Amino acid sequence: MSRRKTMELKVGNVEIGGDNPISVQSMTNTDTRDIKSTINQIIALEKAKCDIVRVAIPDIEAAKAIREIKKETTIPVIGDIQFDYRLAIESVDNGIDGLRINPGNIGSIIRVKEVVKACQERNIPIRIGVNSGSISKRALEKYEGVNENSMVYSALEHIKILEDMNYTNIKISLKATSVPLTIKSYLKMAEYVDYPFHLGITEAGPIWNGTVKSSVGIGALLAMGVGDTIRVSLTGDPVEEVRVGREILKSLNLLEDGIQIISCPTCGRTQINLVQLVEEVQSRLDHVDKPIKLAIMGCAVNGPGEAREADIGIAGGNGCGLIFKKGKIIKKVSEEKLIDELVKEVENI
Repeated sequence: MSRRKTMELKVGNVEIGGDNPISVQSMTNTDTRDIKSTINQIIALEKAKCDIVRVAIPDIEAAKAIREIKKETTIPVIGDIQFDYRLAIESVDNGIDGLRINPGNIGSIIRVKEVVKACQERNIPIRIGVNSGSISKRALEKYEGVNENSMVYSALEHIKILEDMNYTNIKISLKATSVPLTIKSYLKMAEYVDYPFHLGITEAGPIWNGTVKSSVGIGALLAMGVGDTIRVSLTGDPVEEVRVGREILKSLNLLEDGIQIISCPTCGRTQINLVQLVEEVQSRLDHVDKPIKLAIMGCAVNGPGEAREADIGIAGGNGCGLIFKKGKIIKKVSEEKLIDELVKEVENI
């Protein structure tokens, strides 16, 4: 993959764009004014290895809460601002690391200038986020509805407002609920600007459906070298967003971190409870940070051969199983000892 060349920027201590690693973001679903609950959720996201978190800023109280939230958390926090420019300035004053706004919907040019000035003084980046449901009226009329042209045109309108103020500390998102529209919009925007892109499929749905849509959409763009930071939008626990996002990156060899499990779908030859085996192994090795490919195969016939690229693995048999490294069998153990022996071997690595 040849990665699209983009400008670099920093959100807190996380570098985005250029040759920097692709970061994984999520968004809290707590009331930001409930400081304790928001802190607890951000800490859970930190443990799941989230790189950046976004919080909603619906009013001044939420903006002021940022100061306390930042004291108890470590990852950068982005404030999501809609319509009221004062919330952006208050968030900046309270230590926010980045803003997600649309300059065209937070008031007059004078008000936008005030936000830009506050961000410039503290080197705070602004993400211009255009969703398929928030395209400007001019863009909808010019390009006859919702499509990649109206998405891009709407974003360019917002970008111009900031560029006219000599502000270029910008990243861009062009999210739609439609996977094809999202892909076409990002690819078209890449023809016009070299700002870093934040990828996502907006309102992707519940965990199962949203995981599929996000994996296809985000994965397709990343495979084409497009994208600098991602967020998987799921209806559910935001920790799941981080897990899915990291797995998308791992599947494309864009992230090497932690256990990567290769497991077969099972067939009539399977004589072992493979599903339970995979779940237990995943749980017991969740703490491992080293990038290790682990194969858990359902039978001894093809297991070692099919998973030859794995660092280590097991192939289940009838009441027993084989443990292998790089496709070579190293021991045979009883089924009840399989997991313990595998965990030992992984920890030895």
